[in-house]
Amino acid sequence: MSFRVLSAQIMHESNSFSVRLTSLDRFADVILLHGDEALRALDGTNTEVAGFLDVAREKSWELVHVISAHANPAGCVTEEAFEEILKVVEDAARRERERLDGILLAFHGAMVTTHSGDGEGEILGRLRAVVGQDVPIAATLDLHANVTRRMCELADILVSYKTYPHIDMRVAGRHAGELLHRTMAGEIKPHTLFVRPPMLEDANGGRTDVGPLVAVMGRARAYESEPNVLAVSVNGAFPYADIDEIGPTITVTYSGDPEPHRLVAEEMAKAMWDMRHDLVNRFLSPEEAVASALAGDDRPVVIADYADNPGAGGYGDGTNLLRALIAADADACVCPIVDRETASQLQSRKPGETVSIRLGGKVNASFGGEPLDLTGTLMSVSDGNYTCDGPMYAGVRMSFGPTAVIEVGRVQVVIVTEPHQCHDLQQFLAFGIDPRAKRIVGVKSMQHFRAAFEPIASRVLVCDSGALASPDLRKFTFTRVPRPMYPLEPDTPYNPEVFIRSQSSEKRVIAESRA
Repeated sequence: MSFRVLSAQIMHESNSFSVRLTSLDRFADVILLHGDEALRALDGTNTEVAGFLDVAREKSWELVHVISAHANPAGCVTEEAFEEILKVVEDAARRERERLDGILLAFHGAMVTTHSGDGEGEILGRLRAVVGQDVPIAATLDLHANVTRRMCELADILVSYKTYPHIDMRVAGRHAGELLHRTMAGEIKPHTLFVRPPMLEDANGGRTDVGPLVAVMGRARAYESEPNVLAVSVNGAFPYADIDEIGPTITVTYSGDPEPHRLVAEEMAKAMWDMRHDLVNRFLSPEEAVASALAGDDRPVVIADYADNPGAGGYGDGTNLLRALIAADADACVCPIVDRETASQLQSRKPGETVSIRLGGKVNASFGGEPLDLTGTLMSVSDGNYTCDGPMYAGVRMSFGPTAVIEVGRVQVVIVTEPHQCHDLQQFLAFGIDPRAKRIVGVKSMQHFRAAFEPIASRVLVCDSGALASPDLRKFTFTRVPRPMYPLEPDTPYNPEVFIRSQSSEKRVIAESRA
């Protein structure tokens, strides 16, 4: 039997502390494509939608893909952008309602809009109002999702990535698609529960390469092989949002009696809580990181500017690390400095010219450093296009927008228009810089850089430059999150929230707290 499945990709990780709201044109900077055009762009890539396509072909579905809309992390999504994207999906659901067997969605799981703290829950609610309770809905989530009660109430299936750096997006898409197929075929009747400890995020930001969360993730993988266990997700959370429902969760999508799955989820959530002091990263100041990096390695030392990560909504224009590199006359390269004005100004200049610029620190200099007045040599100007070849997005074409590279002393700087974090060697190589030949490589990223850059590095250092994604969450003013909450209140008692969706379609919510 062939099933007809509606699919859509609506993804944003929203830093509510950012003043840069996410409008519709910000989605177009990454992907804003409709129907078959979106499928052609994503087919064969390491994305959730490619995973959807894999299952659709294997199971002979009629896949009706509506839209792929994905913006870089930044401030809240504007109501206008949200409504315009969602209207496309709602209209398609209305057209297809009588012929529809299932819905498959690619979410991030941490979307905040200017009118809602739970963007994904709002999308699911609007779709349920169109298609009713009987059409199964499956959704993929980023490992850094803030999973809400409404998301679990309204979606039958939730599947998150299991890797950070994220390299299993397509795998997650396939997993969700396969569970949706079994649901449509009547083999399973899935529901999802969660347990959330009272903390803003996992202690190590969800790292799955090293650290204590590796054991928890191993437990999740093992439990997925148990009877009636369909998906187990360890969500590290996205803490840079002042919202009512925030924090890491263990989610279990299951069939049958929820009680044994609740017990396992509670066990895993307690393990995450007990590891809250087991920190892997040692954060240095930019000056400390540079001094350490200059201490005699024969291969590049990578310094990650954790706090100015555009992938967490940081502005990407912080200058504190760059200032320290220039002051040390380091043989270094840095990517990116996000400065639309300077990148545009340099487009009219010629490579080889001496240029004087005022760089960075223009959005809010209190986050990451004041603008730098620099004189250097212009190395190149370009449209900023590049094709990734690293583990995360191999084969995916991306663009920084108008881009310029300057050299100040021995420091080479990639100045860009669009705020992408650094996760691929091509973000240097495509613009004439070989990071393998530099003594220090500065990247604006928290963790995704590791997949491509750790293999070339003698060491990796992480610094807190004081920017908008600082690991010190006590620097931010939270007014909506439930209190007490760790680490805002270090003595927070352990009182996890447990959510179990009712198996009755008429009453879909049961939520409780357990001491």
